[in-house]
Amino acid sequence: MAGLAGATAVTMIFTRDRGKATQFYAEVLGLPLVRDDGFASVMDLNGVPLRITEIPDHVASPHTVLGWQVDDIAAAMADLASRGVTFLTYPGFGQDEKGVWTAPNGAAKVAWFVDTDGNNLSLTQFG
Repeated sequence: MAGLAGATAVTMIFTRDRGKATQFYAEVLGLPLVRDDGFASVMDLNGVPLRITEIPDHVASPHTVLGWQVDDIAAAMADLASRGVTFLTYPGFGQDEKGVWTAPNGAAKVAWFVDTDGNNLSLTQFG
C-alpha cells in the first residue's frame, strides 16, 4: 500500500452520553448501528465506520465536525425536521428563512444542525 489512498477512513464523534448520542444517530439520522465494542458505538456511515466515543468532559466545537453531501437539500432538511432536527441560523451569514446558506458563486448550498452534544453537523448540496 502506498500511503492511505486504499485504506478505509474511520471518523469519530465525541459525546458526554454515548447512549443518547447513539440513539440520535440511529433514530433521527437513520444510521445503522454496526456494533458496540464497549468503547464506542460504531455506526455505518455509508461504508465508513463512525465511532461514537464517550468523553465525560467533552465540549463541542463550534465548527462543523461531520457533514453529508445530499442531492436535494430541501428534501433532506424536511425529512430531518420531521424527525425533530432544528436547523441553525447564524446572524449576518445571509441564510434564507429555512437556514440554507448559498455560496456566492451558487456552487453549493449548506445547512447546519447539531447533535445531542452540540456537535455541529451539516448538509451540503453541490451544483
